[in-house]
Amino acid sequence: MSMSTSTPPPKKSSNRKLLRDLKNEPVNSPSSPISHIANSLQSRASRTTETYTAFGATKKMFEACQLQADYKIPQASQPRGVVPKTAHGEDLGVGEGAWYKELGLLPTFSTWSQITFLHMYLLTVRLRALPSPESFRTYSQHLLDNFSHNAEHRMTIYHGMTMRGIRNRYLKDLFIQWRGVLAAYDQGLVSGDAVLGAAVWRNIWKASHVDPNAGGDGNVPEEMDWRKVAAVVGYMRRVLVELSRVPHEGLVDLVVGKKVFGLTRQDWGLVGTVYHLCVIQRT
Repeated sequence: MSMSTSTPPPKKSSNRKLLRDLKNEPVNSPSSPISHIANSLQSRASRTTETYTAFGATKKMFEACQLQADYKIPQASQPRGVVPKTAHGEDLGVGEGAWYKELGLLPTFSTWSQITFLHMYLLTVRLRALPSPESFRTYSQHLLDNFSHNAEHRMTIYHGMTMRGIRNRYLKDLFIQWRGVLAAYDQGLVSGDAVLGAAVWRNIWKASHVDPNAGGDGNVPEEMDWRKVAAVVGYMRRVLVELSRVPHEGLVDLVVGKKVFGLTRQDWGLVGTVYHLCVIQRT
C-alpha cells in the first residue's frame, strides 16, 4: 500500500480563525502586520529619497564652494611642461577672483583646499539646523565626499599623483585638516573675532607673518597685511547670517545662485571693527 507524501490541507477551522483575526485587527493598528510592513517600507523610502536629494544638493553646493578659489596649472597638460613652484616647493597655478587678486593668496592646492574648507564650514554650520541629526549627517557626509572626489581629481590631473596609494595618504591628511578646521572655526565663532581671525590666519595664511607674494624685491610689502584677515572674518560673519535667514528648501538656490558667496565691499567695510583684535591675538 502506497503512502501519500503530499501536505494535508489545513483545517477549515484554522483558516476561519486566521481570517477572523485579520478582519478584527485594524489595518492602522500599531500591532498590525500590515502596519509594520507599511511603516518599514515608508521609512526606507524616506531615507532613500533623502539620500538622493542630499547627493544632488550637496554636489551643487560643493561646486559653489570649490569655485571660490579655483585654479588651473596649464603646464600640467603640456608635453614636457615645467610646473612653476612657490618658495616652499608647492606647485603654482593660475587663479582668478578676490582670494587671489585682492587678498594676494597664491593659487596652489593647499590654498584651494583651505578656502574650500572655509566655505564648506559655513555650509556645515547652516546644515546643523536641519530637522534631524540623521539629515545633518547625510548632507555633511555627501559634502565631504564631493570634496574628496574633487581633490583626488586635482591630484591626478594637475599634480601628477598617479599612484592611488599616494593620493589616499593625502586624502587622509586632508580629512584630519578638515576636522581641525571644524574645531578651530567653531571655537572662533564662540570666542569672538580675535580667535576666529587667528584660526583663519593659521589655516589660510599658514600662520605666516610674511605676505605670500613677497619676493624680497621690494615690490610687495614683506609684512603680513592683517586687514585681509579681518576682511575674511567679516565675510564669514556676513555669510553665516545670510545662510541663517533662508529656509531649508531655499538653501541650494541661495548658494548656487552666487547670492551669498564671494567677498564684497561690505566685508572690507567691517575691517576696522576686527582689525585691531586680529593684531592683538597674533601677538
